[in-house]
Parts: sequence; structure tokens; C-alpha cells
Amino acid sequence: MRVEPVEPAHAPGLVALFERNHVPCYCQFWHFAGDKNAWLDRCAHAPELNRQALTVAVAERSEAMRGVVAVADDEIVGWMKLAPAELLSKLYDQRVYRRLPCFAGDRRGVYAIGCFLVDEAWRRRGVARALIGGGVLAARSWGATAIEAFPRRSETAGAEELWTGPPEALLAEGFEVINDFQPYPVLRLAL
Repeated sequence: MRVEPVEPAHAPGLVALFERNHVPCYCQFWHFAGDKNAWLDRCAHAPELNRQALTVAVAERSEAMRGVVAVADDEIVGWMKLAPAELLSKLYDQRVYRRLPCFAGDRRGVYAIGCFLVDEAWRRRGVARALIGGGVLAARSWGATAIEAFPRRSETAGAEELWTGPPEALLAEGFEVINDFQPYPVLRLAL
């Protein structure tokens, strides 16, 4: 398995990863302007709009769709969205994160992990940790000064609830808790 920054050539494989795992969001939640009900409706009835948005953003090398992919046997088996924090304002505007003191100060160069998707057949095999490690290297090459993560910490969380990242893997890769509100801590890695 290798981890590399997402490139336009990865778009078909990335789409296939979402389709194989029956995930209709295509990593568009943080960019969707409507409310939660409109989002659920779109995922249920028009997932092709999300698929198209992902494909276009990756093809155009949009900073909002930056991230890394894990590739095994020429198939994408994992994805981690890693974009400049200012392009994921919907994430920071969530009620549990809005106006936290840990987000004060100079925000230039701060990137945020927006989501993870690991192929069901590849889960619990180190893919998430590999994505985090590859993401750190990519973020450094993009000039990032820090990476923030927003995992859900729960003893009973299923895979579908860990879409913002597994907290144990992030902590093992050097992230530190900067706001410990349960079950939604904020983690940061200074680069």
C-alpha cells in the first residue's frame, strides 16, 4: 500500500471507493450550503450531484478537495480529506466548535482533516494511520503550519461514526488534544 496526494488521475478510483462502500456523500458535506434535511435528501435522491462535484473538484485540483489516497493493488482503498481550514468553514461553524478559544490567533497555514473513508475490506489494517502519516507529509509540502482533526471519541462508535477519523490513530501519530469536549475533542498537530 502506498499513500499519495490526490491527483486528477485518482478521480475514477476515488469515485469507485465511495460507490463500493455505499457512501453517497462523495466528501461534499462540508461544502453543501443547505440544512441537514436538504443534505439527507440529496444523498438519498441525488447522490450523482455529489459524485459530480467530487469529480470536478479533483479534476480542477481544488484546494477544497485536497487530500491523500491509499492505493493497494492499483485500487484506491482509503481517502483522507485534508484542506485549508478556511475552506471548511462549515466544519468550524458547527455548534460544538463555534468560537472555541483554541481557534483564536493566526490561522494562516492551518489545514483540517475533513473526513476519512477506508474500504470496508481494508479496515483495521493500518490504512487510517497510513493516511494520517501521508497527509502530514503532504501538508508540509503544501506549506501547512498545523493540522486540526475533529474525531468522535466513543467506546461504542461504529465505522460510520468515525468518518472524521479514529482518535486513537490521530493521537498515535502525534496529534494533541487542544479542546477536550466529549465526545467531540479537537486535536492539533503543529508542523
